[in-house]
Amino acid sequence: MAEQEEKEKKEVQNQEKEENTENNELQKKQQELDELTDRYKRILAEFENHKKRSQKEREGLYNSILGDIIEIILPILDNLENAVKVETTDENYKKGIELVLKQFQDVLKAKGVEEIKTIGETFDPELHEAVSSVQDDNKGEKEIVQEYRKGYKIGHKVIRHSMVVVAN
Repeated sequence: MAEQEEKEKKEVQNQEKEENTENNELQKKQQELDELTDRYKRILAEFENHKKRSQKEREGLYNSILGDIIEIILPILDNLENAVKVETTDENYKKGIELVLKQFQDVLKAKGVEEIKTIGETFDPELHEAVSSVQDDNKGEKEIVQEYRKGYKIGHKVIRHSMVVVAN
């Protein structure tokens, strides 16, 4: 009987050893899985950040190139606006100039180009370029009273500063 008990005891010990070995292997496999999952999450996060950064860079480059092109053609817009202001007896000619000007403005608007507001606004050196100042008690401090040249921006990027006269 003692032999039988000892055999059973050894079998129990062997089973415990096998279970411990299996538990250790399971723990190792779980640890490897956790490490791989963590690595996967980090790589995925890095990839998402890279995509966002690349998108921002592309948008910035697009706006920069568009701004450079618009800056070159703004004098044409200025001349069209001046041509509309000129008095003429030929109404069809004037209407044609107005249509071309409107088409030009619509294209700029479609590309996100906005005029910088000036008259009645407070002077902002990031948007406006002061070319003169006047004393006027009826106007507020640093209030824009006259615009010499229109300014334009795309989003927050200024393409051309407005040339203005500032009061007080």
